[in-house]
Amino acid sequence: MNIIYMLLAISVCVAVIFFVAFILSVKKGQYDDTYTPSVRMLFDDELIKEKGTDSAKSNQPILLKDQLK
Repeated sequence: MNIIYMLLAISVCVAVIFFVAFILSVKKGQYDDTYTPSVRMLFDDELIKEKGTDSAKSNQPILLKDQLK
């Protein structure tokens, strides 16, 4: 029975260590995404729906670059 208490204490200590490491890495900006905002402009051609036009009635998707012309 004593081994269960020892394993439980060790697992709680390991969990606390990983939690502290995670909190520190978040505070230091480890998970900040600096790449995606710089390439987001390259993906302009995503499909969008336009409200109230003939093309919306025909179920044809409209590309963003087609609207800019």
